[in-house]
Amino acid sequence: MTSSDIAPEGVRPRPVVDNLPKYAAGKPPAVIEGLTSYKLSSNENPLPPLPAVLEAIADQSDINRYPDPLATKLRNALADFLGVPADDVVTGAGSLGALNQILAAFAGQNADGKADEVIYAWRSFEAYPICVGLAGAESVRIPLMPDGRHDLEAMAAAVTVRTKVILLCTPNNPTGPILTAEETERFIQSVPSGVVVVIDEAYQEFVRDPEAVDGLQLYRKYPNIVVLRTFSKAHGLAGLRVGYSVAGQEITQYLRVAATPFAVSQIAERAAVTSLGHFDEVVERVQGLVDERNRVVAGLRELGWFVPEAQGNFVWLNLGEHSAGFAELAGERALSVRAFANEGVRVSIGEVEANTRFLELCAGYTNPPRPL
Repeated sequence: MTSSDIAPEGVRPRPVVDNLPKYAAGKPPAVIEGLTSYKLSSNENPLPPLPAVLEAIADQSDINRYPDPLATKLRNALADFLGVPADDVVTGAGSLGALNQILAAFAGQNADGKADEVIYAWRSFEAYPICVGLAGAESVRIPLMPDGRHDLEAMAAAVTVRTKVILLCTPNNPTGPILTAEETERFIQSVPSGVVVVIDEAYQEFVRDPEAVDGLQLYRKYPNIVVLRTFSKAHGLAGLRVGYSVAGQEITQYLRVAATPFAVSQIAERAAVTSLGHFDEVVERVQGLVDERNRVVAGLRELGWFVPEAQGNFVWLNLGEHSAGFAELAGERALSVRAFANEGVRVSIGEVEANTRFLELCAGYTNPPRPL
């Protein structure tokens, strides 16, 4: 039998693939004559990488060679920067790549045919159900509270003998609130120590709430904690795909087995190491975005809009069935925003002019959002 004898309809993916949502990346803005277009749909840093980073990656003559599979220079730089052992750091293709390594190692299909369970808040990062499903595990989604925060009590109550991983997204993407240190530690103490608790801190550098959890402090106290971070947001390196997890070596020994070889290119590694070496400049840029975030939130609230506490580089508008219509109106003003079906709209903090145009749109809008 040859390939021509096989009907195309006979090729089918694993059953789980048909049931998974498709990841919807933020769309680019429409081109409107007379207006500068701005993309506020992907939580990207609107600023380019630091000049020192661009200089460091200008020479790409070594890309005919494979990168260091362990990203040793980056892990050593992170070890110094974070004050952790280098062996506690595992790099990945963004924090999403690092998350896939965790799920591959700890959650999937068991020999008895039953799937492990992964608990997370919902709505949260839209890649979670895709990653969990592809790993062979089962998602357990716990609805957010009306203010857009995790319902940790309900999440703890959902733990069963099949629970292998819990994902905590702080600040929560797309709604914005953080988890506090006190409530997170209380939650960790309430779940079995054999459950891996992932603290996803992709937007950690933007957090200004003094009560916010610091995943690294909890990783030092509890051996089942994994911290996820990335260079995509604050460092402006989204296109280079470099992230990492931090965990004790009783966990990282398995993550290295599950890691995708050569996931972090030598270009990405050089960029990340250089950016860490100029972190004071990164902080200065991030503070500018935080100032803009605060201006946008204050402006929305002055208009009478409900906005959950925003601690990332975005704001959440709980527009429900009006979400698609609002996104269309934004598009007519050369702004792309991220609408989530009939739930809400996430708007990234961008350039000053983009943020001002967004506020002007909201000032004339007749269906302001309400609590979740």
